[in-house]
Amino acid sequence: ETTLAQIISMVKQAQTSKPEIGRLVDKIALVFVPLVIFIALTTSIIWYFFGPQPQLAYALTTGIAVLVIACPCALGLATPIAIMMGTAKAAEFNILVKNSDALQSASSLTHLVVDKTGTLTLGQPVVTDMIVEDMEDFNSAGLSRENSLLQLAASLENKSEHALAQAIVIHAQERELELLPVRQFQAVQGRGVQGEINDKPVILGNARFMQENGVLLSTNLQQQAQEFASSASTVVWLAREGRLLGFMALQDPVRDDTPEAISKLVNNGITLVMCTGDNQFTANAVSHALGIREVHSEVLPEEKLNLVKSLQSKGHRVGMVGDGVNDAPALAQANTGFAIGSGTDVAIENSDITLAGNSLMSVSTAIGVSKATITNIKQNLFGAFIYNIIGIPLAAGVFYPFTGWLLAPAFASAAMAMSSVTVVANANRLRFFKDTD
Repeated sequence: ETTLAQIISMVKQAQTSKPEIGRLVDKIALVFVPLVIFIALTTSIIWYFFGPQPQLAYALTTGIAVLVIACPCALGLATPIAIMMGTAKAAEFNILVKNSDALQSASSLTHLVVDKTGTLTLGQPVVTDMIVEDMEDFNSAGLSRENSLLQLAASLENKSEHALAQAIVIHAQERELELLPVRQFQAVQGRGVQGEINDKPVILGNARFMQENGVLLSTNLQQQAQEFASSASTVVWLAREGRLLGFMALQDPVRDDTPEAISKLVNNGITLVMCTGDNQFTANAVSHALGIREVHSEVLPEEKLNLVKSLQSKGHRVGMVGDGVNDAPALAQANTGFAIGSGTDVAIENSDITLAGNSLMSVSTAIGVSKATITNIKQNLFGAFIYNIIGIPLAAGVFYPFTGWLLAPAFASAAMAMSSVTVVANANRLRFFKDTD
């Protein structure tokens, strides 16, 4: 039941599963074996009736040589040995591949849908500013207007698990503010939270949540909020009894390695699509700084699934990076779902690849490993087929009338063994895969 045991089980499951290309090879093998037997019998019959003396010896020699030189072992090893090396290498980078199909699908992604908070950013927002509406009855227990605003917000957010909520609570704790009891607490997906404090209804969330509850946002505060949002701050509004109290601005710094990760993904031909519940101005500020052209802001949880479906309907192969319960449907729908390791169990369960870290760099590495693995499989298959295409005619004596060459079964056996050695040696090159590849 330990985490380590689950990781080991996940890696074993991936190593023993077969991707689509592996199942294709199995279908080829079903035809390959009887075809080789047919060629061997045909070769023996032809040499028996039309070969030089002693005809029976030549017939047996060529027939056995064809059977021996055929390389079903190389075909059978081509896929699983590369999968084993690829998944093991991914595990070294703290990337857990749940099934080998994910390796193949990740190698051909064209679009990657990413959230902003916790993926592009650190996921550790901090309160930077508090703007209070000019209200005479706002003071609470002798606190300043800002502390009163913070006390109400933190009391309400204390029951939420959202990253922004935790930032507000931590800020209140730093100011040593006493949190007030909350009744009738409710979290509204994609909007905010609400509850009763001192028998008065209090709501906290985005501007849309305020408007849906009939809270009037003053023009002055809206302009200030827009200025904060344009500088990549997230604005959270607070209202009590339908009256606006003010808002708080929170900053979530972009990860240091995010620009490099985006650059690597773009160089691999992948289009980044930001999908966030944050407001348009904040999303545009972050996307502009990172060079992400396609942005979807103020997106509700169910709309993430629709976005993935929309991209797929246009013929794109879509990857999705998520960490929450709300991301689970989109992760399941995506061609390849990447779950943040620190995310919820539901998100991890519906994903194809689990990342131990929160950085987008891990996604870039996972895609790099998958491409290297699929390329290795194709190289293995090419080598196995080349051995058969050249070896079987040579063993059958096709070139004998022109060159006098006739392959002895002993040499055919050596050639067959070398085909397997070549495949295994090529697969072992994945051990030297580096994150910079």
